[in-house]
Amino acid sequence: MSDPIVFLKLGGSLITDKSREQTVLPDVLARLANEIAGALTTRPELRLIVGHGSGSFGHTLAKKYGTRHGVSTPEQWRGFADVAQAAARLNRHVFDALRAAGVPAANFQPSASAVCHDGVIAGLASAPIRSALDHALVPLVMGDVAMDEVRGGTIVSTEDVFKYLAAQLRPSQILLAGIERGVLTRWPEGNVIPLITASNIESLRPALRGSHTADVTGGMESKVLEMLALAQSAPGMAIRIFSGKKAEVVKRMLLEESREGTVVRD
Repeated sequence: MSDPIVFLKLGGSLITDKSREQTVLPDVLARLANEIAGALTTRPELRLIVGHGSGSFGHTLAKKYGTRHGVSTPEQWRGFADVAQAAARLNRHVFDALRAAGVPAANFQPSASAVCHDGVIAGLASAPIRSALDHALVPLVMGDVAMDEVRGGTIVSTEDVFKYLAAQLRPSQILLAGIERGVLTRWPEGNVIPLITASNIESLRPALRGSHTADVTGGMESKVLEMLALAQSAPGMAIRIFSGKKAEVVKRMLLEESREGTVVRD
């Protein structure tokens, strides 16, 4: 039996200053990269895929051009390329930070192979990612632009990429590190909702809609609903939403030493 696979997302709000266009937080990024490296040293059997959001790099341009909803005019196609460039710029920061920390990261930009059908990933090259995992590398993916058979072009979030890859690779858990403590009963001072399942999701919808975490790929409600659907498609897989702002939390999550945040499961 092969060793477990874990997906870890570094949220755009965690690694960038979303109030300042295309501004990375280098100290935060370096800390997170070192925590990932430390976890891999302690747990060398861990097979890990890291993804990251677009934060203040891609979302502003994507909103300006409406890229998520479709690309057809010459201006929108130029915008599509601009969004791709911005997302790639942040990706380079993340990739370099991981490599500097000693993480054997290998970059797999979704735009290179993803094909969508009306906003949903219909195909993405997973074989190279699987091969990288088999050779003890850490594949790095991201929120990115993608070609779309219906819309012309679109945006795929890191969660979209994780959802597609999860069906191929069957991770044991998905860790979503952002700036929120978890899914809250009320933003910003509410309590963390410890568990979300199909049986309590309807009662929690008002809390999800009240979250301030919204961008071109959707707010907290859409992300939680997507993760719940993913959890239901892979019984036994846990998805945890938590804050990566405190030192060592990401490392302890990867080492299964922490139970902070909100768990989404079937």
